This record gives sequence, structure tokens and C-alpha cells, in this order.
Amino acid sequence: MRLSGGKRMSCGLSVIAMMLGATTVLAAEFPFERELLLEAKPLPGSKRVPMLEITRDGRAIVDLWCRSGEARVRIEDDMIEFTLGAMREEGCTPERTQRDEALASALGKVMSWSMEDDVLVLIGPTELRYALSSH
Repeated sequence: MRLSGGKRMSCGLSVIAMMLGATTVLAAEFPFERELLLEAKPLPGSKRVPMLEITRDGRAIVDLWCRSGEARVRIEDDMIEFTLGAMREEGCTPERTQRDEALASALGKVMSWSMEDDVLVLIGPTELRYALSSH
């Protein structure tokens, strides 16, 4: 079967796109030992933004809107699973407590991850985006 020039080009572009996609997936490395800041503005009256830092051995430091603590993180390929530990409160208001509960719940439901430039995207029912800290 002979393909016309347009069909050959279309097939060739599809193959190149698949190869580039595979390269991107393979090239993406999880940002271990990096401070990751939730893409969100601080709440009024605060400079705090939720943060994560995950080590290669599966330990994590988690700062929510007003609570902080440790977590265990299991990563296999593009799969990720968070298990939050005990959290300590640091000046919680009712609004911040509600946001903490929502964020903790969203982290507990994350199923996979990807990198978009310098942003870790945690994928679950709620997508969470954490930017690599520049300091």
C-alpha cells in the first residue's frame, strides 16, 4: 500500500510526537529534596503558602495553611501516594482549618504525578500544582 505525501507526513509527525512524548515522560525526574510551594497566594494577614519537601526514602515534610507535620510518600514511576502523619497546629483560624482539611484530603487522594517545567503536578480528583522554590 502506498501512502500519499500528506499521509506519509502525517504518519511521520505522529511517530515523532509519540517519541517526543515518551522522551518527556522518561526524562521527567521527581524533584526529591527540593522545596515545593503550592501555586496559591498567601491568605490575608499571612505570608505562608503550603509547602512540601519529599526525600528519596519516602519521608516528607508537609506544611498546610496552618498545620505542619510529616508524611510518608510512595512513588513508583508516575504513581504517587501520600500518607499524612500527625500534624501540629500553628495559629489556625476557622478558615485556615477548613483549607487545611481540604488540602489534606486532596493530598490523600492523589494518584499520579507529572512535571510541567518547574511545577510538580499532583493528579487526583483535585489537581495540585507545586512550584519548585527558587531559594
